[in-house]
Amino acid sequence: MSQIISQSNVLAEHIYQKLKQEIFDFYLLPHDRFTETQIAERFEVSRTPVRDALYRLQREGYLDVAFRRGWTVRPLDFSRIDNLYDLRVVLESAAVDRICARADTPAKLTALGRIWLVAEAERESAPSVVSEMDENFHIDLVASSGNLEMLRVHREVTEHIRIVRRLDFFKSARVDHTYDEHCRILNALFRRKRDDALLMLRAHIEQSKIEVRKISLSMLADARQRHQQPTAGTDSNDG
Repeated sequence: MSQIISQSNVLAEHIYQKLKQEIFDFYLLPHDRFTETQIAERFEVSRTPVRDALYRLQREGYLDVAFRRGWTVRPLDFSRIDNLYDLRVVLESAAVDRICARADTPAKLTALGRIWLVAEAERESAPSVVSEMDENFHIDLVASSGNLEMLRVHREVTEHIRIVRRLDFFKSARVDHTYDEHCRILNALFRRKRDDALLMLRAHIEQSKIEVRKISLSMLADARQRHQQPTAGTDSNDG
């Protein structure tokens, strides 16, 4: 019996991770509807692990469920997103304070310098890659504060805004701006220019929040279309 339960838990975890990633990658868009049966048939499993995965996504705020209407991808709540961005500002500003008060340079900050303080010709250009790099930049910035509780909360915030944050990087100009802004923030931190670092960091996050507010369902649809296009150099007819 315990083996059956364990197998169901493994399947539920797999389905949870796959569906969550599809929401983040915009294969599943806000207001998309589906049933437990459809998901079970798609993954070729019983409805039990599917139900466990879906209710977990509901608890985390990604899905809604209604009697006889099935499951729906929850619309974007921009008021909540704004609040999460504001919380980012608080956490990352506190991290800057702690970093600038340290006598040494945190190892993670040094590592960030090796990633971001590079010649333009060496910069990464793929939006999806830079998006992940940007996320890690801000996580490692907070990690450099040495406060593990701040880091834990920041990771939770990062998880909740990922779905909209990545859209920002479908515009190539944002990739260049992100490199430039990160470089300026890092240089200020290395020189212990606390006020400069805080000013630039807050402006950087605020600009991201403004871009997020411009997101529309058409942009989300465009993002999904981009993900569905075959990779350059491949034949879309290949089996």
